[in-house]
Amino acid sequence: MFPIRDHNPSQKTPYVTYALIVVNVLVFVSYWPLMSDARAINAFFGTYAMIPARVSAGSDWLTLVTSMFLHGGLMHLGGNMLFLYIFGDNLEEELGHTRFLGFYLLCGLLAGAAHVISAPGSMVPTVGASGAIAGVMGAYLLMFPKARVDVLFIFIVFFKIFPVPAWIMLGIWFGLQLFNGVGVDPQAGGVAYWAHAGGFLVGLALIAPLWLARGGPAYWNRTQGHPPHPEAQYRMVRSSIPAAGRRVNGTPPPRITDIPRSGRRR
Repeated sequence: MFPIRDHNPSQKTPYVTYALIVVNVLVFVSYWPLMSDARAINAFFGTYAMIPARVSAGSDWLTLVTSMFLHGGLMHLGGNMLFLYIFGDNLEEELGHTRFLGFYLLCGLLAGAAHVISAPGSMVPTVGASGAIAGVMGAYLLMFPKARVDVLFIFIVFFKIFPVPAWIMLGIWFGLQLFNGVGVDPQAGGVAYWAHAGGFLVGLALIAPLWLARGGPAYWNRTQGHPPHPEAQYRMVRSSIPAAGRRVNGTPPPRITDIPRSGRRR
């Protein structure tokens, strides 16, 4: 189950969110040719990825920043950028471009620090924007707990898109990070669950002053936990694409209709 869009369109162009996506993609493309050479990619990650043992020893602090723009593969990059695209624009609108950039970077730095604390002796290189994006998700949860998020549910061959409140989707995601963080040895590599959980909590803490300035619980009472502007509506539309098949007893195959199409986000 993963999100594909929300019903919370931003009213202004999220330039920083788009720029972060472009930078992450361009950085990945720049070292993509090294992925086919194990020695070359290991040397590259050894220089620019965040290695907890080195940071714990007081060196390579800059890798807390550089590692935020590195990814281990196309699926890693694509998943992170999808989450940033869905949730980043609304936080950028609330904070403004400059403050949102600072918020994003600080969430990433502190999420990396959380991973270092959880695995201080690990020599496994750590890469990814997940910690910073987790901070965005934590802030989104506090500001828009009842904003609807469309999730794609896949179970073997069955799949369905349906909307759920943000607090359910984000709450389940955060719970899974805690559950897996407790059950997995962070020294062994794999997913940096404590970076995700730490980034999420940092995002909640950093956005709390804005939430309180809006009235805290009173802000929720005014908005009912929904975005403070009309939500996007997505509708089923008739498809003009004919179904493939063959005629049966001279009868043409049926046409595919009512294919869901996403609405336009502004």
